[in-house]
Amino acid sequence: MPTYAYCCPACGHAFQRREKMSAATRTGCPQCGASAERQITGGAGVLVRGAANATPVPTGPSSCCGGGACAVH
Repeated sequence: MPTYAYCCPACGHAFQRREKMSAATRTGCPQCGASAERQITGGAGVLVRGAANATPVPTGPSSCCGGGACAVH
């Protein structure tokens, strides 16, 4: 089961939950009970083993084009 990130628009609480891919995209916030919506995330990083210059691909909200500083864009 994949882990999904949620953010509550009512209280701003961010949390993660392991759910089936077929689960609803809204769930109750564990802090205030309001309806929180599933966030779009960067997914898994990729590492090519054996390559001389292999580096992990950044993921998450602070990664490339996700709101943080980006040396590429």
